Amino acid sequence: MIKMVVFDMAGTTVDENNVVYKTLRTAINEAGYNFSLDEVLAQGAGKEKRQAIKSILQVYAGKDDEALVDSIYANFIVQLADAYASLEVLPQPNATDLFGALAERDIIVVLNTGYNRETAESLVNKLGWEEGVEFDLLVTATDVDKNRPNPDMILFAMEHFGITDGAEVAKVGDSIIDIEEGRNAGCLLNVGITTGAHTLEQLQSANPEGIINDLLELLPLVDAVE
Repeated sequence: MIKMVVFDMAGTTVDENNVVYKTLRTAINEAGYNFSLDEVLAQGAGKEKRQAIKSILQVYAGKDDEALVDSIYANFIVQLADAYASLEVLPQPNATDLFGALAERDIIVVLNTGYNRETAESLVNKLGWEEGVEFDLLVTATDVDKNRPNPDMILFAMEHFGITDGAEVAKVGDSIIDIEEGRNAGCLLNVGITTGAHTLEQLQSANPEGIINDLLELLPLVDAVE
């Protein structure tokens, strides 16, 4: 029986037009690079953003320079704050309908993200979502010691709600690292969704228990476990 579903935010439950990864790409390229958005998404999607910068530089430029990462991250945070000031943020199609359907089944809804808490809360506030209303808990990259693909954020949520068995948890996300995170937490269902960072083929490479194209397609998967 599934007692809790943990959802990624951007690209999964939140539509912010990839502004974070576009801004990340700009900040990295301003340091003397010329990476495409696809390259940034391929290596950075779902990760804590400092780690995303580090991964992108290591894979595509062979660079392992903490000072450079810190400099790019500082630039990124300033640019992101400016971008969010005027950004229109929308729920992904059927997100609130799905949350309501899960609540009717007494299933806990958790949002988790590779963003820091300030960024994540700004997204939630723009949507008009409230903890305890649309969702039950928000867990961010700055709430735990280790980030995706480590399972710390999911384990944090499980402990918060007194869940001890990963077989009672599902994870849904738009990137390979979301699926890896869920598997590392022992989640029974690890589901990719094609509305965000990674393509169907990329998601398939992580061998999830399911891949969906719309959030409401999650319900049959959850109900099948019941």
